[in-house]
Amino acid sequence: MTRWMLPAFLAVGVIVTLLLIVGPAVYAVSLSFFDLPSLTSDPVWVGLAKYQAVLASAEFWSALWNGIIYAGLAIVLQVVLGISFALVLHQPFRGRALVRGMAFLPYLLPTVIAVLTFKWMVDGSLGIVTILMDEWGLPPIYWFETEQAAMISVILISVWLWTPFVTTTFLAGLQTVPTQLYEAARVDGAGPIRRFFHVTLPVLRPILTVIVLLRGVWMFNKFDVIWLTTGGGPLGATEHLPILSYRTAFALYDIGTGAAVATISFLFLSLAVFLYFRAFPMEDDA
Repeated sequence: MTRWMLPAFLAVGVIVTLLLIVGPAVYAVSLSFFDLPSLTSDPVWVGLAKYQAVLASAEFWSALWNGIIYAGLAIVLQVVLGISFALVLHQPFRGRALVRGMAFLPYLLPTVIAVLTFKWMVDGSLGIVTILMDEWGLPPIYWFETEQAAMISVILISVWLWTPFVTTTFLAGLQTVPTQLYEAARVDGAGPIRRFFHVTLPVLRPILTVIVLLRGVWMFNKFDVIWLTTGGGPLGATEHLPILSYRTAFALYDIGTGAAVATISFLFLSLAVFLYFRAFPMEDDA
């Protein structure tokens, strides 16, 4: 009986994957070849017409650029802050275990709680940030009314939410760096900065490669933060491809075009991942 357990578990995994992931994905791609005002209407075959319309749309390219800016800046800040916090939390100090646990708390919060908290903090009349800026004589910032401020807002919320994940990952990686390497570097006269770039960073390079890839895919596809914060506004300044796909399919009742946007987004990410692994392979060739 034991010899059948592994094939049985594998079969269950394959079936669940086909039903819950592969099947819906294939169905979503197939919708992009039809003109479909709703999921209950009769589909009309249009071939690649939806893709041609999407690629010819300035709205699509604007959404793609917004997604690149949003994901790129958020990843840079998350990685820089995550590594910095991990280095601090790796040092011995009193109450380190408590601080490490508290540093992970933002990652445990539901996204809607983080978004509503940020909105309350920057409220134009009652927000604590607004009150402090007024007391310090700083000009007011219209966080969700201007294009630049809206993008900054969604990036800040994303950085606050997911930097703890990066911090925890790098903190775990720091435990694997042999102390002998640091001792040898000190003997050679290397200071903290040189030890970081010549000892710590090379050892953590595989982790950094995976973290940047994962955060890039997740941030590019992140829907909830922008939708709950700005809804893609103002004037489409924060609308990226997931928002555009959703709005086209379910607000403009053009499911075929929405599916085409989602499919193109998937293809773009697949190409980006391929090029990323070509530029930053997980293992160097011997």
